[in-house]
Amino acid sequence: MIRDITLGQYYQTESCIHRLDPRVKLLGTILFIISLFSIRNFSGYLVAAIFLAIVIKLSHVPFRFMVKGMKAILFLLLITVVFNLFLTPGETLVSFWKFRITQEGLRTAIFMALRLTFLIIGSSVMTLTTTPNHLTDGMEKLLKPLQRVHVPVHEISMMMSIALRFIPILLEETDKIMKAQIARGADFESGNLIKKAKSLVPLLVPLFISAFRRANDLAMAMEARCYRGGEFRTKMKPLAYRKQDVAAYIFVILYLILTIWVGRILQVL
Repeated sequence: MIRDITLGQYYQTESCIHRLDPRVKLLGTILFIISLFSIRNFSGYLVAAIFLAIVIKLSHVPFRFMVKGMKAILFLLLITVVFNLFLTPGETLVSFWKFRITQEGLRTAIFMALRLTFLIIGSSVMTLTTTPNHLTDGMEKLLKPLQRVHVPVHEISMMMSIALRFIPILLEETDKIMKAQIARGADFESGNLIKKAKSLVPLLVPLFISAFRRANDLAMAMEARCYRGGEFRTKMKPLAYRKQDVAAYIFVILYLILTIWVGRILQVL
């Protein structure tokens, strides 16, 4: 399951989504997430599903590769659905023992499941089609106005980029340590919740040591190369908008307008 997490990974292929300016993909992802939280009916989620399907098709990233990342949050998704299903007050549909399922709870549970699924897949599209270096450049450009109020924009962008880049590395390291501990007789599956928590100690200790060692190696490598971030740092490939980036902005804005229109005007479902 650890290898199934796709967030932070980059999928190397040739597509129009890969060639887009990272600022377009960052803003597009933010607007897509905003649209998910503004949808109030099934028609809106249908529009979001069509939009997401078009973007995935244009990205040339296999859909199975993106869905694979959902396995890691399946437990969280299940808890969210169950809590909304049984704890939302409203008109009772089914009642048994001390539990009851309401019409509002069923609707909210379905909406939350769709929202989380689309949010994870939509965020994965951005990270799968954008390299960490491009993400850093895009975030730095977007946050550049905050430099006027002395916000360390470059440092924040660099930290976020490194954090995203370290996700797949640490997951791979976790998988290796877990397999090594299982080969030595460790059991991570059986027992109650307390026993399972205690069994994670032999996994977490070497993982933290490995993470600190990698962070230290990265810091030493950056220092050895005389890395100095900030205002006077130049770029080999400066970001510049092209016609396809403008077209992508228009496409995302049209989707957002259509979603709001469907949510406010069409109240059929």
